[in-house]
Amino acid sequence: MAGGSALTLILAILAVACLPVAFALLFCLDEIADRVACGWAEWRERRRERRTIARLDRALAADPATRDIDLTELDRADRRPLELLAADLRRLGRHRLAAGGRSVVWHSSVIEAYDDRLRAACRALEIPEHLAELTGVDREIERVRVEGVLAAAGLTLPTTPADRRPRDRRA
Repeated sequence: MAGGSALTLILAILAVACLPVAFALLFCLDEIADRVACGWAEWRERRRERRTIARLDRALAADPATRDIDLTELDRADRRPLELLAADLRRLGRHRLAAGGRSVVWHSSVIEAYDDRLRAACRALEIPEHLAELTGVDREIERVRVEGVLAAAGLTLPTTPADRRPRDRRA
């Protein structure tokens, strides 16, 4: 019997010693549950972000026009923001397409400014272009090609209606 009472005494002392821990667990149970739930939610969010980034990487890797773009070059201090270049291209593109009733000098100036912004956008995105060295129909074809490559890179530009094409009167 001495062994049984000694075991009971040890269990009683252990229960009294663990009583503060049991009270702490009881009072902090909501905090512990909250931390576990927040940890679980953060893990799920990180996992979702990793899957989204992997999906975007696969989508961008499939597009050869945007595969070799160095995104750190877009943050240079001397570079004009791409958003402003896109806004200029849209504005000048609308002027270029709506040239009816304007002088030849005005229209050629708008085309020059449009080509200049196209060259700047191509430099910003490291897209090869040959607008400066071409003239006439060749330049018009290169302009359409550059617009297509920029559109593939995500830059939307106004397009010429199929029934009416403005002419470059300088050529």
